[in-house]
Amino acid sequence: MLAVWMGTQADEAFPEAWHSDAATVSGTDSLANIRSKVYLSPKLWYLRVNVIEAQDLVPSDQGRYPEVYVKAILGNQVLRTRVSPSRSINPMWNEDLMFVASEPFEEPLILSVEDRIAPNKDEVLGRCAIPMHHVDRRLDHNPVNTRWFNLEKHVIVEGEKKKEIKFASRIHMRICLEGGYHVLDESTHYSSDLRPTAKQLWKHSIGVLELGILNAQGLMPMKPKDGRGTTDAYCVAKYGQKWVRTRTIIDSFTPKWNEQYTWEVFDPCTVITIGVFDNCHLHGGDKPGGSRDSRIGKVRIRLSTLETDRVYTHSYPLLVLHRNGVKKMGEIHLAVRFTCSSLLNMMHMYSHPLLPKMHYIHPLTVSQLDSLRHQATVIVSVRLSRSEPPLRKEIVEYMLDVGSHMWSMRRSKANFFRIMNVFGGLIALGKWFDQICNWKNPITTVLIHILFIILVLYPELILPTIFLYLFLIGVWHYRRRSRHPPHMDTRLSHAESAHPDELDEEFDTFPTSQSADIVRMRYDRLRSIAGRIQTVVGDLATQGERLQSLLSWRDPRATALFVLFCLIAAIVLYITPFQVVAVLIGLYVLRHPRFRHKLPSVPLNFFRRLPARTDSML
Repeated sequence: MLAVWMGTQADEAFPEAWHSDAATVSGTDSLANIRSKVYLSPKLWYLRVNVIEAQDLVPSDQGRYPEVYVKAILGNQVLRTRVSPSRSINPMWNEDLMFVASEPFEEPLILSVEDRIAPNKDEVLGRCAIPMHHVDRRLDHNPVNTRWFNLEKHVIVEGEKKKEIKFASRIHMRICLEGGYHVLDESTHYSSDLRPTAKQLWKHSIGVLELGILNAQGLMPMKPKDGRGTTDAYCVAKYGQKWVRTRTIIDSFTPKWNEQYTWEVFDPCTVITIGVFDNCHLHGGDKPGGSRDSRIGKVRIRLSTLETDRVYTHSYPLLVLHRNGVKKMGEIHLAVRFTCSSLLNMMHMYSHPLLPKMHYIHPLTVSQLDSLRHQATVIVSVRLSRSEPPLRKEIVEYMLDVGSHMWSMRRSKANFFRIMNVFGGLIALGKWFDQICNWKNPITTVLIHILFIILVLYPELILPTIFLYLFLIGVWHYRRRSRHPPHMDTRLSHAESAHPDELDEEFDTFPTSQSADIVRMRYDRLRSIAGRIQTVVGDLATQGERLQSLLSWRDPRATALFVLFCLIAAIVLYITPFQVVAVLIGLYVLRHPRFRHKLPSVPLNFFRRLPARTDSML
């Protein structure tokens, strides 16, 4: 008996169609692992628990002042309030605890009021469980109503936990699910979604993103099979709440997927991430203790770098950083098109804040955001790993860059040189102006003199001239614009020049698994780097304190001189036309080198003599 099917990806039967490679895969579980799949991230909410007070607590020791705190548990998240400053049976906190909750809300919020009897001994004074379905949802910054919850106390009777009926303690709280925030599960530098949780607050989409995952070339062998190397490659793409996984191409270094996916776009300043992985869960590899799927590489494409309605078909290098250095694992060929439904709406988006307004009205602290992002990534990875076929934890963590906040000498160097590159333009401008002042090119200096005098005599031309100059620079750079979306840059990342020990430190576990000698060497190296940073920060603080000391009378003579100078300058500027003063200052700054001397100027000498608070430090 033979059944023949012919069709394209648009056909609903396509996911069920077996391709020819499936004949080499054994077992139904392995067959499920090679199919394509579309996943949806769980809908995440921030849960705010405002613990206000408790009443009528009954500690076991009535002769001491209780040290009471509240412990809140939601799933694997555990948070505690501080110990109440009011040491009584009616303690008060008025403290916020923030959690990440996901739909469907299966787990209740469990609160326990505990008394710290000894440093490592706590007594539970009462406990309550609150189903998440009964929690109010808030879309803006208006406060929700407070509620009193009865606390139950359990007693141990003959080894069994029984509820004590005669108990009247209660706790006063304000609990709400925050729908006005965007729950961050990615780094804000390359987030793919910036919408608030509540669907009522979503704006209309501005366009459609189409991604064609075509093929890959020159993939490296990832695992041994029958005495040779082999690779079973598949792709995962993530944008917004939608994850897609292509089918696995068995035993091929040049896999051809030819699969197309689409996403709605709500903000152009977002990033789509495409990762390539080696499937290590075939032929019995999905047994307990089996290996993890290997990383082949990753590509990020920022939508704002794409021209609308243009198809980009380019090959991107797949780069992975290992302990022994950066390695090119092959190339992936993608087709990308960003179609805009309304150019006016998209341009209007550039005037909107990046995150929902609740992030600015009631901002969360940096430590809160880090902790909540970690909890969000844990929830997403657990939920997606339960799918069929599962999108495993190592895949989700790699796509979401879970370890990007960890210390890395290589990344720190890269960021330092990025800062230097940003300020390189200002440094070049300063060098150019110094050449003008020193008459390196007399013709240019004379032209600058003429331009300066014109701008002083007609100050209304200053701003138009600046904006015209910026316009001309932008038009000049247009011809040198990038013709295709940027990809991972090993030179920018300092991946090629990284020392092997720095890479070994970057891939070390947290806490460390290295020997004491290596940890001591790395600690001393970190101390030397931190010492240099400390010196630079101290120098910056010194300059700022010298500015403050101009009018603070820390140095009475210096402040008296500055105040007297300010009085004389005010009188002179009142009676002298501004154009005359500006021309005199400009001509003095641009004076010929024969009228200069190499000693520092008087204002610089005066500034360097001002006192800072350095001499008051231990």
